[in-house]
Amino acid sequence: MEKQEVREEVIPKAEATLKYARISSRKVKIVADLIRGKNVDEALEQALNELKTTRDKVNIEVIEEAKNGLFGLFSKKAKIRVTLKDAAAKIGDVVEETLDNIKADVQAGKEEYKNTAVDTDTEAAVKKEFVVDEEAVQAGKEFLQKIFHSMKIEVVMEKFVNKADSTVTLKLHGPDMGILIGKHGQTLDALQYLTNLVANKNSSERIRIIIDVEDYRERRIETLSRLAVRLADKVKRNGERVVLEPMNPHERKIIHMALQNDRRITTLSEGEEPYRKVVIELKK
Repeated sequence: MEKQEVREEVIPKAEATLKYARISSRKVKIVADLIRGKNVDEALEQALNELKTTRDKVNIEVIEEAKNGLFGLFSKKAKIRVTLKDAAAKIGDVVEETLDNIKADVQAGKEEYKNTAVDTDTEAAVKKEFVVDEEAVQAGKEFLQKIFHSMKIEVVMEKFVNKADSTVTLKLHGPDMGILIGKHGQTLDALQYLTNLVANKNSSERIRIIIDVEDYRERRIETLSRLAVRLADKVKRNGERVVLEPMNPHERKIIHMALQNDRRITTLSEGEEPYRKVVIELKK
């Protein structure tokens, strides 16, 4: 691929990824979930301590009021859910700022951002031994740390190298990790895409970094595989095609792979990114 083609291709992909981040950032929240106490006030105090914030900065949802049982028997504690009001917006702001910087660099021709898509050419040249570009990985980690700092959350990062598929996985651990995942992992995917752009801009060899939060990606594969089988059974029962909600390319591939050996079912993708969907239907 020519350099000019790379510059023209990166921006639309990054903008499509940012759409996922915006969609997700409106829905995800930092939550102290199902906090219990003798009463609502006690539960709220625990939640505020957990989130290290004050009452004026949270939304409070009472899940269950405290109940006093006869002679102290069968009593129930109050149960609440407390959500930070503006936490979700922070990640969208940082991602958008990063995209603006990338666009400025690319359009000015100051940096060469390499295409971070997975190479699907089966006739690619003989694989070289995978050597980790530590400077590229460090650039990606510093980008993530900037996001975490702006969000005022503490995150521990572990690095794992997989030579079999030439990837580096950064596993993130810490409290309130839900905001980094987003709806169906959309925020996580946006962060991963932008982290790869930042890591690869000065790297001589393309490096692929996978971002995972508390083993979310493995759990997501299991969830989508079960969903695919369940929906395929539904299609076989009633004969009507099923259209899933929009998914990123990786998740669409999971659906396709889960059903590839089903003799009665075929799958295909329809639509344009970022709203492309998987369709499950009977083979004709």
